[in-house]
Amino acid sequence: MMQEKNWRPWALLSPALTAVFFFLVVPTLFVIVYSFWLRAPTGQDIPAFQFGNYAKFFADMFYPSLLLRTIRVALEAVVLSLVMGYIPAYFFSKTESRHKNMLIILILLPFWVSFIIRAMSWINILGDTGLINFILLKLHLISAPLAMLYNEGSVLMGLVQFLLPFMILNIYVSLEGIDKNLVPAAKSLGCTDWQAFKEVTLPLSLPGVSAGSLLVFVLAAGTYLPPMILGGPQNMMMANMVFKRVIGTLDWPFGSAISVILLGLIGLIVYAYNRYLGISQIFKSMQ
Repeated sequence: MMQEKNWRPWALLSPALTAVFFFLVVPTLFVIVYSFWLRAPTGQDIPAFQFGNYAKFFADMFYPSLLLRTIRVALEAVVLSLVMGYIPAYFFSKTESRHKNMLIILILLPFWVSFIIRAMSWINILGDTGLINFILLKLHLISAPLAMLYNEGSVLMGLVQFLLPFMILNIYVSLEGIDKNLVPAAKSLGCTDWQAFKEVTLPLSLPGVSAGSLLVFVLAAGTYLPPMILGGPQNMMMANMVFKRVIGTLDWPFGSAISVILLGLIGLIVYAYNRYLGISQIFKSMQ
């Protein structure tokens, strides 16, 4: 009977585990194997086991610098999402408005619109003939359109627009899980509102902050559309280079090697998070 109970959860999980294995693990293994292949001068991919593609990546400083830029932009997106996301998440957790559920739905509303449309909408806002330049020109505050597109700032705007809901929801769930009696108890012991927030609310919300930051960082580091649509040639990220190599030049082995390097780096970051903070904190913040 005990053995039957031990196998029952695995039987229930088997459909999901099978889907993960065939649609995630197997394709990833194919990419890893492909990263060791050779590309012949004729354009043919030759099965092999060699590290030439990885050596090519580190031999040219362009690719490591691209990797560092990707990490830097992802960290900047995390900081901006955290600064912009904590206040609304805190407000949602504290408000007693009867429209609270509607506010939560509004946070989820961007997911109902295609990511491509959301990214391209910034062109109509930041472009030379976009809304901001149109208003500034009409008010005679500028004499020529401002160059607000195709730079790192516009890429960050696209990333934050995409990732901000993830940060808000993670922090909100963490704040909702805090015992409502803790803050009044702290105030009854002489704490001011700011001291109660700093000593009680903020520390207890850190699991949600760390979970949201990790999720935003992973998604930002692997994103493709905002740099392609809103960034210039100098704002390319690793995902764009993978696309360029695989689709543009059909160099599957080198494109696979770039993917594996990015995947390995993100894996190391997740491992470091698990080592020092614990992946279990993510699930605690979602309970």
